[in-house]
Amino acid sequence: MAQTKSDPNYKVIAENRRARYDYAIEDDLECGIILEGSEVKSLRVNSANIAESYAMVEDGELWLTNSYIAPYVQAKTFGHDERRKRKLLVSRKELARLWNATQRKGMTLVPLVMYFNHRGIAKLKIGIAKGKKNHDKRATEAKRDWNRQKQRLLKDN
Repeated sequence: MAQTKSDPNYKVIAENRRARYDYAIEDDLECGIILEGSEVKSLRVNSANIAESYAMVEDGELWLTNSYIAPYVQAKTFGHDERRKRKLLVSRKELARLWNATQRKGMTLVPLVMYFNHRGIAKLKIGIAKGKKNHDKRATEAKRDWNRQKQRLLKDN
């Protein structure tokens, strides 16, 4: 997802920063989202939250559940439901792979980042993840702290 800074259309809308702390991400995948007009306008003004949301395969389709897109004030009567289930668009091959991954023990689909791509289309990056135990989280934190200390020591010398 390395985009240039000069690209005017590429813009991160919402990021699930806690996902990498709570889960070990094994693989990630970009997928499209089916949105209503007022949802797209609301996303353009950066009002979304995917922190407590998750994706699931249900009846042969991929759904994003419990994501929040703030209501668009100017839409009034033609607005949208803030926490509705939103359909995600992936190929059949990818959907089969995601379904197989979630059937394994402890695997889940976690949204990582929602963004507008270089063409201005809303996309969602989801990760196939396994939940971390407390000792795994502590080990990750200790490793990160050690790397910071190491960088400080190298910088001082």
